Amino acid sequence: MIRLTALSVLVLAAAAGSATAQVSPAELSSISIPDRVETAIGKLEFFDGVPSDATIATVYDNLDRMRGMGVFLDNIGAVSMYSVRKGLDGAGAEGANRIALFEQLLDSQTLVVTANTSTLYAYTYTDLAQDGPTVIEVPPAMLGFLNDAWQRFVGNMGVTGPDMGKGGKYLVVPPGYTGEIPDGYFLLKPSTNRNFMFLRGSIKDGLSPAVNNITSNLKVYPLKDAAKPAATSFVNMSNRAFNTVFPSDFSYFEYLDRVIQEEPIEAISPEVRGAIAAIGIVKGKPFAPDERMKKLLTAAATLGNATARAITYEPRIDGVKIYPDDPNSVWSTAFANRSTSFEAEGTMGLDARVLYYFNAGGVTPAMATTHAGEGSDYALAVLDANKQPFDGAKTYRLHLPKDVPVNDFWAVTLYDTQTRSQLQTSQSFPTIGSQSSGMARNADGSYDVYFAPEAPQGKEGNWLQTLPGKSWFTILRMYGPLEPWINKSWRPGEIELLR
Repeated sequence: MIRLTALSVLVLAAAAGSATAQVSPAELSSISIPDRVETAIGKLEFFDGVPSDATIATVYDNLDRMRGMGVFLDNIGAVSMYSVRKGLDGAGAEGANRIALFEQLLDSQTLVVTANTSTLYAYTYTDLAQDGPTVIEVPPAMLGFLNDAWQRFVGNMGVTGPDMGKGGKYLVVPPGYTGEIPDGYFLLKPSTNRNFMFLRGSIKDGLSPAVNNITSNLKVYPLKDAAKPAATSFVNMSNRAFNTVFPSDFSYFEYLDRVIQEEPIEAISPEVRGAIAAIGIVKGKPFAPDERMKKLLTAAATLGNATARAITYEPRIDGVKIYPDDPNSVWSTAFANRSTSFEAEGTMGLDARVLYYFNAGGVTPAMATTHAGEGSDYALAVLDANKQPFDGAKTYRLHLPKDVPVNDFWAVTLYDTQTRSQLQTSQSFPTIGSQSSGMARNADGSYDVYFAPEAPQGKEGNWLQTLPGKSWFTILRMYGPLEPWINKSWRPGEIELLR
């Protein structure tokens, strides 16, 4: 029996001159391409639909550059995590049981995206491929979490984790681990080998007790050595100049290649692997692009960087504005719709993911869940009250109405728009707030914070220094935010240009 497809019937009918099988000129046009066509990438030429050699070269250049830009934007979380690890390793904190601890807090010398000066940081990375199942003994009263190599949330530790702030032993097992799980551990099962441990200690009772709590109680060691673990050491990272911010040039793709080579192939989906493989990064194979591809990927990184900045300053997505009913307000959040997975209704928010990972590091649902009097909440201002970029040569004022609704304290920190790290000025800790010794309160209980190259007369204690020739942005952090902040009955003023 001969079976005829619908297309075969159409062709045979047309050949027989059937009037009912004629294809209209409009339909033919929609499925064809002209011999010459002007496009955004230049003129393309064809012979009856067959591309010329020059057109093939132009189109492939465009395809490779586009794919490179997509890979850049979709994998910022992974490259950022690798960059943090690279920075810590270079500063002497290489190895899971060598903890990077900012004993005098994190100042502006160290480049870390939107890190703060108000809490005590402790970082390390697991190496499950080398160490196997790894124990993390978390001290009491910590806030912390584990992220995998793509900066995806694995689990909470401390106050928001299963130990509920009492401290406890966590066991991190390698991907696909089928061995015995002993009793007495909180289990964490990441999909990658190199996983970022982030711990934060409160300093509301003083810095020294917080440091001592970590150095006395935090331990990291392979499970196989549990009977006699090697001592955990602590590397003081304070007052040190080193970089943890990911690059936006060709080396971005070299960093991503190292992540791909280190991690199990199942760590990401075939679709994501396919996009990365399309630009030459394949697990088990050398990444060796020719000069043409290097040039295209360099351009892709530049375009990716520019796109991430556009998304930061003019996001086109919902759920970013803190006061969406006020079109004049610029206060925003880094988590669109307060989603730390960047997903909604089964759909990944591509711009939402870029917005966060380009400007911050480390993800936990606790960052986007506010409970009255607990934890912290953040508000970003990347533009002034006139929706213009901040100019470091000018003077601005932020007004905070009376009764700032915090259980603990509030703080305002300045950041460099290029590095997204703390702005480097003569103020090594570019933060002021309710804990600042010189902070003056207005007669009605409100506060004014000034941003300028020089302190306004009599406002030295309420001043953050800016730099002529540079822009900046700021984050208002509310530690232990109270209900008026949560329900938005209290809100900060917009940052106004004074002169």
